[in-house]
Amino acid sequence: MSVLVKEPTIMTEAAGFNEETVRAASAAKNEPEWMLAFRLAAWRTFESMEWPKPTDEAWRRTRLTGFHLDNFTPFTTTSRQSARAELSDLLQTELDEMESAASLIFQDGGVLFGETHDDLASKGVIFTDLQSAVTEHPELVQKHFMTSVVKPDHNKFTALHAALWDTGAFIYVPKNTKVELPLQVILNQAAGAGGYHHTLLVAEEGAEVTVVDDLLGGEDAMQSSVVEIVQSANSVVRYMNLQDFDHTAWNFMTGRAAMGKDADLRWIQVSWGSRLTKAFLDLDLMGQGGHAELLGIYFPTGRQHIDHQTLQIHRVPNCFSDLLFNGALKEKARSVYMGIIKVLPAAQKTDAFQRNGNLILDSSARADSIPGLEIQADDVRCTHAATAAQVEEEYVFYLMARGLSRAQAERMIVQGFFQAVLDRVPVESVVHKLERVIERKIGG
Repeated sequence: MSVLVKEPTIMTEAAGFNEETVRAASAAKNEPEWMLAFRLAAWRTFESMEWPKPTDEAWRRTRLTGFHLDNFTPFTTTSRQSARAELSDLLQTELDEMESAASLIFQDGGVLFGETHDDLASKGVIFTDLQSAVTEHPELVQKHFMTSVVKPDHNKFTALHAALWDTGAFIYVPKNTKVELPLQVILNQAAGAGGYHHTLLVAEEGAEVTVVDDLLGGEDAMQSSVVEIVQSANSVVRYMNLQDFDHTAWNFMTGRAAMGKDADLRWIQVSWGSRLTKAFLDLDLMGQGGHAELLGIYFPTGRQHIDHQTLQIHRVPNCFSDLLFNGALKEKARSVYMGIIKVLPAAQKTDAFQRNGNLILDSSARADSIPGLEIQADDVRCTHAATAAQVEEEYVFYLMARGLSRAQAERMIVQGFFQAVLDRVPVESVVHKLERVIERKIGG
């Protein structure tokens, strides 16, 4: 069943980034007063915060040289509902690559396409665009939207996001409800514009769901996105963020999961595209028995710069977290990984691990890896590791001796390197989509 979401048919291009821009963005969507007030408060927060400086620890290895906010159209809003057959070949391929229970496609700041199975609504599951949720489920949005998991003042870019957010998915899974197939969200970012995509996922006690964010487009654009995951006790969430923006796009992301007692999370972060990516990813284990895995793969080429900064916070006893980020780098690409496992005094019996591996395919590529521990409890098991190595010539020679070209041999080695992450993705349809994405990237 296709879902048509009502949006105002309007294209707005405010002159510059200012308070009037924020008011225009809210008016274009006919928002209630409480959301306008939220946006304006966030804008004041944005104005009060400094831009990241090279002396800031989080930004020492990632400079914003060449980035100017005024280079982008502040926001776009359009309404153009399409049938599946009317979608571009690219978007139809993205839909076809993964079997899903429901899907949403966003383009040019609005909803382009929506499709869902009838049984989701009968189970009480809400899967809709965030703008519709503001009017149809205001009590849930006001309770969870940027109130505790990611607040507007988290950083400069989250404040900008809170003031100007446009596209987004709202997912709510009631108590003891299981969604068998993944929910898919596709964003085709407008060229030359600022985009502010939001994912708000709320899993109540005993709920189970898989969500995939698929991010495309963005020629000469900027994306400042936020992901909030709220997990109650015994809930199970599988979330994948697949970023494949145009190589001219600037990408800033803040993602955070707040996990209750015995909650189970597996987060897969894939960074293929963008000119520059700076992603903050936090796991906050707030209830005993929590189990979290943060998996990442990245493959920058050319002059791409990909920076992931992670935080595994253990607040209470008897929780487990594990992080594995593997990246391959070609040509003059650069990657940065900085991660902290933070164990608070009450979090005895913590079991946490962190590993970052880098495969250097060209001598001009560079990978910086800075794992770290902040341990304030005395009965824990916490370790970290980081590696960076070039492809062993004997491995290449071995494969070439069996009839492969050098390029084919290197592709096979990279595929094997990423397989360590894929082996830990528990949803078959998500694995198949990842395999096809990796094949395209390596083949290119």
